[in-house]
Amino acid sequence: MADLSYLDAVILGVVEGLTEYLPVSSTGHLTITEKLLGLEVSDLAVTAYTAVIQLGAIAATLIYFFKDIVRFAVAWFRGLVSPDARKDPDYGLAWAVVIGSLPVGVVGFVGRGLISGPLRSLWVVAAALVVWSAVMVAAERVHTRYERRGELRGEHSVTPVDGIVLGLVQCFSLVPGVSRSGATISAGIARGIDRVTATRLSFFLAIPALTAAGLFQAAEEKDGLWALGIGPVAVGLVVAFVVAYASIAWLLRFVASNSLLPFVWYRVVLGVVLAGVLAANLITAT
Repeated sequence: MADLSYLDAVILGVVEGLTEYLPVSSTGHLTITEKLLGLEVSDLAVTAYTAVIQLGAIAATLIYFFKDIVRFAVAWFRGLVSPDARKDPDYGLAWAVVIGSLPVGVVGFVGRGLISGPLRSLWVVAAALVVWSAVMVAAERVHTRYERRGELRGEHSVTPVDGIVLGLVQCFSLVPGVSRSGATISAGIARGIDRVTATRLSFFLAIPALTAAGLFQAAEEKDGLWALGIGPVAVGLVVAFVVAYASIAWLLRFVASNSLLPFVWYRVVLGVVLAGVLAANLITAT
């Protein structure tokens, strides 16, 4: 059983809050950090803790976008009973989030043994950091073509089809190192959605996906999780919430005038360095 100190909890909370919404892979960074802290990354209690502190980041999303979420929910329920209300662009966006949240839930549940087992290897993280960076570069190039033609779409043009595409791509983020936000933002900009809208949509898709993952892991590994201590769990949640709230605000400002390429370079460097450290047997992969 893992021995999680309050310092460990603070460190993991900071890492979760910083990386959950940046396209750099929170799971990958948490796995690396857990290893450096001397925790067993294969310990199911540690895996559950990693998922549960995501709820702190989700709480930050709910509060940051509370007015938007209420607006979308109202539009969705109105559209269910009123044909005229279905003309509201918010109705289509709400459906995009609802539909887009389903694939990762199904795939995550079916493949939960693989996700919490073999895929928790740092070799997987290193490879995914580099490989998915190529996908992000390709998405940026497609986005640039849309931009040059003046064909970028905003929030009011998001459709359920966009939700399906982003939802399917989001499934790749179940591989540590890919990054859920990196997958969904890349899919969005590759479909001609402007960067800010794609990023906001990524945040909205995170709410059901991460909430379900956190609650499921907490229920499945409740004995081992609470054996870590209620205090460290609470500290991790609070720290993740505060740091994630700041990260959301920063990322929205950043993508308004910048591409994802700085994150790509960071991912590639981290992946290569991690692979080198593993190859030199300075740390073990699991």
